[in-house]
Amino acid sequence: MSGEKHLLSLLRAAIDRYDMIPEPGRRIAVGVSGGKDSAALLVLLARLRRFYPRPFSLTAITLDPCFNGQPADYSAVEVLCEQLEVPYLLRRTDLWEIVFQKRRESNPCSLCARLRRGMLHRLAAEAGCDTVALGHHREDAAETFLMNLLSGGTLDCFKPVTVLDRRHIRLIRPLIFMPEAEIAAYVRKSGLPVVKSRCPVDGCTNRKRTRELLDELSRQYGCMEDKILSAMQKAGLSGWQ
Repeated sequence: MSGEKHLLSLLRAAIDRYDMIPEPGRRIAVGVSGGKDSAALLVLLARLRRFYPRPFSLTAITLDPCFNGQPADYSAVEVLCEQLEVPYLLRRTDLWEIVFQKRRESNPCSLCARLRRGMLHRLAAEAGCDTVALGHHREDAAETFLMNLLSGGTLDCFKPVTVLDRRHIRLIRPLIFMPEAEIAAYVRKSGLPVVKSRCPVDGCTNRKRTRELLDELSRQYGCMEDKILSAMQKAGLSGWQ
């Protein structure tokens, strides 16, 4: 499969560098949103499971926000999980109602993400998982760094590995070395299922504007994503050393 070996090498490089699977027997819950990144993460982890020296198990978890009060169709994701021999948990939620109907947040993405993370961590723990894998890639890391700098005046980013002491869960991001374009190409060539987002603010977010700024800077100075990740690693910022 075109590109899979390369992406597996990037996946393993991130896992090894940041000790994401520190011992055999880890039970990893993969947050599967329906988007391309989480689909690629699930498949690549399932491939890695075959030969990684520290054996681990997988469970896929989807939290449906039920946008506009309607459940989304994740049947194609369920079929993929069956093919990969990965247990699949689908939980319908009231996220859309809370964020857009009850709270009417001016910044709905932040609240939605926070609530979704809490639900995911809780469901993973209930499923007996001790690790949660999220599909944040190289561009997500660079955008988060730049958003924190421009909006909050802080040098910060999400960590490759975060230990949630209260829930005894290890949060990992195995795609952080992968360019988004390569993930998208892999998903297209592999025919992996993608469930189109029905979020009312999809494509109209601060992250999208930051993405456009990074693209402009990259045209002038070269790949800013690689430069930002390299700078975070050299500085040991937010656990990126």
